Amino acid sequence: MNSQRFWRAAAIQGAQVGVLFLILALALDDEFFEDYGFVVGPVIWIGASLVTGRILRIPLGFVAFCALAGAVAGIVVDLAAPHFAAIVAAVAVFAASASGYDETADADGQASTP
Repeated sequence: MNSQRFWRAAAIQGAQVGVLFLILALALDDEFFEDYGFVVGPVIWIGASLVTGRILRIPLGFVAFCALAGAVAGIVVDLAAPHFAAIVAAVAVFAASASGYDETADADGQASTP
Protein backbone atom coordinates (compact mmCIF):
# COMPACT_ATOMS: atom_id res chain seq x y z
CA MET A 1 0.00 0.00 0.00
CA ASN A 2 1.27 3.43 -0.93
CA SER A 3 0.01 5.94 1.65
CA GLN A 4 0.87 8.93 -0.53
CA ARG A 5 -1.22 7.48 -3.37
CA PHE A 6 -4.06 6.79 -0.91
CA TRP A 7 -4.26 10.43 0.17
CA ARG A 8 -3.87 11.76 -3.38
CA ALA A 9 -6.58 9.41 -4.67
CA ALA A 10 -8.89 10.32 -1.79
CA ALA A 11 -8.34 14.04 -2.30
CA ILE A 12 -8.78 13.96 -6.08
CA GLN A 13 -11.79 11.63 -6.08
CA GLY A 14 -13.41 13.33 -3.10
CA ALA A 15 -12.96 16.80 -4.55
CA GLN A 16 -14.43 15.85 -7.90
CA VAL A 17 -17.43 14.03 -6.47
CA GLY A 18 -17.97 16.71 -3.82
CA VAL A 19 -17.77 19.67 -6.20
CA LEU A 20 -20.05 18.07 -8.78
CA PHE A 21 -22.52 17.07 -6.07
CA LEU A 22 -22.51 20.61 -4.67
CA ILE A 23 -23.02 22.19 -8.10
CA LEU A 24 -25.91 19.88 -8.89
CA ALA A 25 -27.46 20.32 -5.43
CA LEU A 26 -27.41 24.10 -5.82
CA ALA A 27 -28.62 24.11 -9.43
CA LEU A 28 -31.35 21.47 -9.30
CA ASP A 29 -34.27 20.67 -7.05
CA ASP A 30 -34.85 17.53 -4.99
CA GLU A 31 -37.28 16.21 -7.58
CA PHE A 32 -34.46 15.90 -10.11
CA PHE A 33 -32.49 13.66 -7.75
CA GLU A 34 -35.56 11.58 -6.96
CA ASP A 35 -36.14 11.01 -10.67
CA TYR A 36 -32.59 10.84 -12.05
CA GLY A 37 -30.25 10.37 -9.10
CA PHE A 38 -29.86 6.66 -9.83
CA VAL A 39 -28.28 7.63 -13.18
CA VAL A 40 -26.46 10.86 -12.32
CA GLY A 41 -24.66 9.46 -9.27
CA PRO A 42 -23.02 6.53 -11.06
CA VAL A 43 -22.12 8.70 -14.07
CA ILE A 44 -20.38 11.20 -11.78
CA TRP A 45 -18.65 8.36 -9.93
CA ILE A 46 -17.39 6.71 -13.12
CA GLY A 47 -16.26 10.01 -14.63
CA ALA A 48 -14.44 11.06 -11.47
CA SER A 49 -12.81 7.64 -11.24
CA LEU A 50 -11.53 7.88 -14.79
CA VAL A 51 -10.09 11.35 -14.18
CA THR A 52 -8.49 10.27 -10.90
CA GLY A 53 -6.96 7.22 -12.56
CA ARG A 54 -5.60 9.35 -15.37
CA ILE A 55 -4.05 11.87 -12.98
CA LEU A 56 -2.47 9.10 -10.88
CA ARG A 57 -1.42 7.14 -13.99
CA ILE A 58 -3.28 4.00 -12.97
CA PRO A 59 -4.25 1.54 -15.76
CA LEU A 60 -7.87 1.57 -16.85
CA GLY A 61 -8.56 -1.99 -15.68
CA PHE A 62 -7.28 -1.23 -12.20
CA VAL A 63 -9.28 2.01 -12.11
CA ALA A 64 -12.40 0.02 -13.00
CA PHE A 65 -11.70 -2.33 -10.09
CA CYS A 66 -11.19 0.62 -7.70
CA ALA A 67 -14.37 2.31 -8.91
CA LEU A 68 -16.40 -0.87 -8.51
CA ALA A 69 -15.00 -1.58 -5.05
CA GLY A 70 -15.80 1.97 -3.94
CA ALA A 71 -19.28 1.84 -5.45
CA VAL A 72 -20.12 -1.44 -3.71
CA ALA A 73 -18.92 -0.05 -0.38
CA GLY A 74 -20.97 3.10 -0.93
CA ILE A 75 -24.10 1.14 -1.74
CA VAL A 76 -23.73 -1.02 1.37
CA VAL A 77 -23.21 2.00 3.63
CA ASP A 78 -26.06 3.87 1.91
CA LEU A 79 -28.46 1.13 3.01
CA ALA A 80 -27.80 1.89 6.68
CA ALA A 81 -26.50 5.45 6.88
CA PRO A 82 -26.99 8.89 5.33
CA HIS A 83 -25.89 9.38 1.73
CA PHE A 84 -22.97 11.59 2.79
CA ALA A 85 -21.54 8.70 4.82
CA ALA A 86 -21.88 6.44 1.79
CA ILE A 87 -19.91 8.89 -0.34
CA VAL A 88 -17.16 9.07 2.28
CA ALA A 89 -17.00 5.26 2.44
CA ALA A 90 -16.95 4.96 -1.35
CA VAL A 91 -14.09 7.47 -1.66
CA ALA A 92 -12.14 5.76 1.13
CA VAL A 93 -12.45 2.32 -0.47
CA PHE A 94 -11.61 3.74 -3.90
CA ALA A 95 -8.48 5.38 -2.46
CA ALA A 96 -7.48 2.27 -0.51
CA SER A 97 -7.82 0.18 -3.66
CA ALA A 98 -5.87 2.70 -5.73
CA SER A 99 -3.10 2.77 -3.13
CA GLY A 100 -2.51 -0.91 -3.77
CA TYR A 101 -1.48 -0.34 -7.37
CA ASP A 102 2.16 -1.29 -7.92
CA GLU A 103 3.58 0.31 -11.04
CA THR A 104 6.66 -1.88 -10.77
CA ALA A 105 4.67 -5.11 -11.13
CA ASP A 106 5.08 -6.97 -14.41
CA ALA A 107 2.25 -8.48 -16.48
CA ASP A 108 1.98 -11.49 -14.13
CA GLY A 109 1.40 -9.23 -11.13
CA GLN A 110 4.78 -10.00 -9.61
CA ALA A 111 6.90 -7.11 -8.39
CA SER A 112 10.00 -6.79 -10.48
CA THR A 113 13.33 -7.13 -8.73
CA PRO A 114 16.35 -5.02 -9.61
